[in-house]
Amino acid sequence: MIWIGTSGYSFDDWQGVFYPPGTRPGDRLSYYAHHFAAVEVNSTYYRLPHPIVLRKMEQKTPAGFRFLVKLHQDVTHKRSAEPETFRSFLEVIAPLKDAGKYHGALAQFPWAFHCNPENLAHLERIREGMGDDPVFVEFRHDSWAREETFETLRKLDLGFCSVDEPKLRGLFPPIVRETNGIGYVRFHGRNEKNWWGRGGGDRYDYHYSDAELLEWVDSIRELGSRTTDTYLFFNNCHAGRAARNARRMSELLDLEPPA
Repeated sequence: MIWIGTSGYSFDDWQGVFYPPGTRPGDRLSYYAHHFAAVEVNSTYYRLPHPIVLRKMEQKTPAGFRFLVKLHQDVTHKRSAEPETFRSFLEVIAPLKDAGKYHGALAQFPWAFHCNPENLAHLERIREGMGDDPVFVEFRHDSWAREETFETLRKLDLGFCSVDEPKLRGLFPPIVRETNGIGYVRFHGRNEKNWWGRGGGDRYDYHYSDAELLEWVDSIRELGSRTTDTYLFFNNCHAGRAARNARRMSELLDLEPPA
């Protein structure tokens, strides 16, 4: 199965672009779930909400809907491995688990997280802290683009997250692999001008052309042929572009819309 969605869904600038004019914020997820069968929850990166927030989100989605949830920045950016940090996260996502709609956590590391013994050890601590939960790792720095990385992820039963992002020096290249039997790809856009914050605009202000999406189609189909599930999430969320590109990718892959 190939699951397509966006990295977050509750954006004011999607109003009138993806969401019909007048859609209330509380109704956005219900509308989203009519068009996509999976979503990436990014808000947990900034702050862990009360579990009831995730319960209410789950109740707005149909049976079979899937949530992937981003780990808090304390884990990925501050490199904390305190047991309480993981316990708090697992408590928050418990309502999704109870409903059978939680399908893993995303550990998105910053560019400053380089491949070295200390950071390899941190991956082990994440595996320990998350127990048997599926965890997918996204690297931004290209020092991780080596075969040893994939061997380590397999050993730890951590998933690998492929990325599409600008082809800038030092950024991780678009390598398509799987290390835990599940595929995961995130599309960040190719906004070279604003990626490092120098252009004064939104890093994720980018719209993929059909030609750029087609670059991925064969790789995604091949990845899907050797995985139980493959997730594609569009993170170019500025002005609803993620939703438009996700819809178009579904068409290019000939995927059926959610029932």
